[in-house]
Amino acid sequence: MARTKQGGFSLLELLIAISISMVLSGVTYVVMSPILERAHLESAYSTTLMTLRATRNLAISQSHEYYVVFNPPGFAAGTMLVQYQPPSVAGILPPLQQVNTYSIPADMTFGVQPGFPPAAPDSFGAGVVPIDFGQGLGAGNLNYVVFMPDGSSRDAIGNYNSGIVYVTRPANSIYDSRAITVWGATGRIRGWRLGQNAGVPRWEQE
Repeated sequence: MARTKQGGFSLLELLIAISISMVLSGVTYVVMSPILERAHLESAYSTTLMTLRATRNLAISQSHEYYVVFNPPGFAAGTMLVQYQPPSVAGILPPLQQVNTYSIPADMTFGVQPGFPPAAPDSFGAGVVPIDFGQGLGAGNLNYVVFMPDGSSRDAIGNYNSGIVYVTRPANSIYDSRAITVWGATGRIRGWRLGQNAGVPRWEQE
């Protein structure tokens, strides 16, 4: 009786196919990982920058006070909470109202790294406090800004509130970092990248 040949893969062929697949997956990860990390850095930076600028524009266009709070209590790290301050009633300010929340990628953080230049952008701090608003108020370390209808940035009691926030990826190169500054009197918002000058780290305006 004639014997029919069974189709399909042998065990050896299957093992070879799995091995090739694993090698290709590893190569793809090695090639794509830096690209994904760069994309996450740019996403964190642009999200933070746009949140501040959009909130300032909202305060101007709506003629009301709007808060941006970094890492607010009760929210995940890397969150920015935008709040609206309703006008006072009989001299009493109503509670803040939540408008929206924005988050940076989970592998990014509002943080600093050893090696950051002590000459911080716009001379706000010394590069050691991740969220350092309240510059010029004798305190620093505030984690929020309040944008006013005139476009300025202030604290909760009306003082001009300048400051800086850093975005970085922990344990990676310090050059995978960005910074954003807010100038209280005008509300000017500027972005910065960490570059080199003669081999020395230096913040450069974007």
